Amino acid sequence: MMIVDAHLDLSYNAVLRGRDVTRPAVEQPIADNEIATVGLPDIRKGDIALICATIFCSPKRYATADEAHDLAIAQYEWYRRQWDSGELGLVKSAGDLPDSSRAQIPMILLMEGGDAFRNVDDVAAWFERGLRILGLAWRKTRMAGGTGFPGPLTGEGRAVGRAADKLGIIHDISHLADDSFWQLLEITTGAVMASHSNCRAIVPTDRQISDEMIKVLAARGAVIGINFYDQFLMPPDQYRRRRCTLDDVVSHIKHMADLLGTTKQIGLGTDMDGGLGRDDIAEEITTIADLPRVADALAAVNFSDDDVNGIMGQNWLSFFHRSLA
Repeated sequence: MMIVDAHLDLSYNAVLRGRDVTRPAVEQPIADNEIATVGLPDIRKGDIALICATIFCSPKRYATADEAHDLAIAQYEWYRRQWDSGELGLVKSAGDLPDSSRAQIPMILLMEGGDAFRNVDDVAAWFERGLRILGLAWRKTRMAGGTGFPGPLTGEGRAVGRAADKLGIIHDISHLADDSFWQLLEITTGAVMASHSNCRAIVPTDRQISDEMIKVLAARGAVIGINFYDQFLMPPDQYRRRRCTLDDVVSHIKHMADLLGTTKQIGLGTDMDGGLGRDDIAEEITTIADLPRVADALAAVNFSDDDVNGIMGQNWLSFFHRSLA
């Protein structure tokens, strides 16, 4: 079984939160009252074949485009040191995708938040650095409306989206506000994905995606990664009243599968190191090394072997084989 996690904030944790993610999670200090769940040794222990690793530009940490760009470069340089040391391996084309797990962890570079682009010319510069997936928003950015901040694409967002399209950079719609989501799909023709998004039908907030969005993404050939954050998994009347479990993860997968009549558009995008800790994910998961337990949970509710293999990673691998520039 090939396991893929389509959303991990490795460099953000290393550069801006002081975590040594080259060490196992149990050896990392608590940061902001969060118990670590991700370290490179844990990824290897879980036999995870591919990750999408982010450069996360949080609007909380900059005031100008130049400052956002500098933060992005600092995170990029951390990744470059990991590539040079052999800890991580940069995937830039379909030919770089793994056919089995490796000691050097293959990663696709994902930008979360478009403010790091000072102008449209920066898109090509980041493509040359290896960027292959772009999400224009987190919360509101200069490019787009985002989580908690409704709004359309801006002029800059449209220009950057089109420039990414021409280069073959994949569009990540996670965190886009509804207006921005629909406009991005209208003005672009390239590959789209949702690296870490759950079902609005279960958790009715703008951070999740609606059934209509899920159907449109599937029609565009997208894969949707299930986010492991308990607040995005549990119905609001249950949040903080109990611990999240893998049953909650399976509920979102089952809703998408029932809606689409297939599991081909479903994968994992745990985001389990994205400003949350061990107490904020399914209680059966201690670190990312425990991701194989998701397969057991799926099998327990009668998903077929092919469905389980697809959801755990093969759907993402197939998507990237056909979508990477």
